[in-house]
Amino acid sequence: MRYLIKEKIFSFADRFTIEDDQGYPRYEVVGKLLSLGNKLKLYNTTGEELIYIEQKIFRFLPEYLIYRNGNIVGRIKKELTFLKPRFNIESSYGNFTLDGDVFHHEFNISKDGNPIAWISKKWISLSDTYTVDILEEEDHSFILAIIIVLDQIFYDNRNKS
Repeated sequence: MRYLIKEKIFSFADRFTIEDDQGYPRYEVVGKLLSLGNKLKLYNTTGEELIYIEQKIFRFLPEYLIYRNGNIVGRIKKELTFLKPRFNIESSYGNFTLDGDVFHHEFNISKDGNPIAWISKKWISLSDTYTVDILEEEDHSFILAIIIVLDQIFYDNRNKS
């Protein structure tokens, strides 16, 4: 399935909608305005909280925890690399890796060594805009949470500082 993520660059808090390829809203992301570290929630269209994302602070490299129903279901850690970004994702859904290009615009997510999602960030846009393709059999809300973390690490913190 294909999703479109458009995040406004000039906003005081993270709040944006994730649409399907037909333009219909599928999820909403809401960030906490004043907090130490990033804290975001992913909701479905009926307002049910699916995922809670929390940044671990005071880390040398970025690290985030992903929660579902109050339980940790994933931990994302950026690996120390020099050109291409790479993340290790430990989760109850399997072992994931996130690999990107040198410009931080093309990424692939693999689960247990097999590609399951492809992310492409638009080069020229008035917002951070991503096209995301996820295999049908995967947990889409969890994969989208990984992409939200990716955006927080590479683009959100830079825009708001």
